[in-house]
Amino acid sequence: MLSKLANWLKPLPDSAPLSDEQQIKRLYRNWRIKMFFGMYFGYALFYFTRKNLDYVKPALSENLGLDVIQLGYIGTTIYLTYGIGKFLSGVLADRCNIRGVMALGLFASSLINLAFPFLPQFQHFLGNMGITLPLVALAALLWGLNGVAQSMGFPPVAKGLVYWFSPSERATKWTLWSSSHTFGAFFVGVLIAYLLKFDAWKMAFVIPAIMGICYSIFLLFFLTDKPTTVGLPPIEVYRNDVMPVEEKSTLSHWEILKKHVFKNPFLWALAISYVFVYYVRFATLDWGTMFLTQERGFSQEAAVSAMKWMPFLGMPGGIVAGYLADRWFQGRCTQMNIIYLIILAASCWGFYLVAGTNHFFWTSLLASFIGFFVDGPQNLAGGVQASRVTVQESVSAACGFTGMFGYFGAMLSSTGAAYISHSYGWKGVYFSCIISCIIAMALIATTWKKEAAGIAKK
Repeated sequence: MLSKLANWLKPLPDSAPLSDEQQIKRLYRNWRIKMFFGMYFGYALFYFTRKNLDYVKPALSENLGLDVIQLGYIGTTIYLTYGIGKFLSGVLADRCNIRGVMALGLFASSLINLAFPFLPQFQHFLGNMGITLPLVALAALLWGLNGVAQSMGFPPVAKGLVYWFSPSERATKWTLWSSSHTFGAFFVGVLIAYLLKFDAWKMAFVIPAIMGICYSIFLLFFLTDKPTTVGLPPIEVYRNDVMPVEEKSTLSHWEILKKHVFKNPFLWALAISYVFVYYVRFATLDWGTMFLTQERGFSQEAAVSAMKWMPFLGMPGGIVAGYLADRWFQGRCTQMNIIYLIILAASCWGFYLVAGTNHFFWTSLLASFIGFFVDGPQNLAGGVQASRVTVQESVSAACGFTGMFGYFGAMLSSTGAAYISHSYGWKGVYFSCIISCIIAMALIATTWKKEAAGIAKK
């Protein structure tokens, strides 16, 4: 069984190279569109089977008897398994085909979502077998396994973007693709807001699961692997866009990692700043519905309706940040990140002060501001900016390094924000977001002189 799975995941073989230039041009155009949108909507569906839990936390608390701290444990578990799994899945994706890894991850996550609403039945079944397991432990275990499956979403996409889009266009395409996570988080919110009107919280897991299963099968027929798999030349050759290779002939891969990643103080500053950026992102997104229902008197449906605008406005937020960084600062991200973080801190505090059932419009608007301004630093600091303070040969490792730290922040937002709300109230949670913005600004500012437009100083 395992050997068959390994063979199925192997890189797809190269086809005979095509020679007709018109055919190559036509196929490249078609395949690039298919790969981009296949991966875009595929990753959005990963969010349907991950962020759905955050929108139904009040329903889980009411129907399963889970309190805020217990829900925090569940959230921490998925961030832990996702963070570790992201690195391991990256290693796996380098040795496998794009469509196989992505389809397998989405399929496995969908199966876990199908099982999650029936936790009490599983607990009863285990009890009959003599296995006593608290409901919160069972929920954390199952959602932690979901984190492993979810970690198989991004690495094959990153590989696909590198193989199908050349260096000179990759930043634009990457920024556009990165809106898929906010697209998914928004539309799963729309779906769940509708389902909660009928008190169908279980369907918030079942329907995304069915969608994920169907799309994972679709991916196997829609996507391919590298351009050479379908007889096309490598993208750098096709677009005559080969980036210069630096230090590859003199330093080993391990030596490059040591020098330009592990011993790079600027990358460490960005990675640690990413902890605080992700803390703000997930503390506001994951706990927003709980804050609105517990403290501000919103119904579950109204809370989800207000919060769904936060991820939706994140889509243009990240794209605008990248565009303005290029337009105003010649590609440098430090200044743009600081501007965004200042406004983000103000938006967090404004949301806490204004949110209320009598101010639904302003509640939704300020939630939108949070989403818009958190996506700028999220897209720039750990991706584009990280690539500017290292060398080309270690860009993937550098982005993986900052990404891992980001999910340390996500873990902190889950349990940490739960304890803060328990000890200091929701005011303490939103004040901690402001402090996080200030710390992130200070760390990012250390790269002000180091960062240059497009090319890192050695």
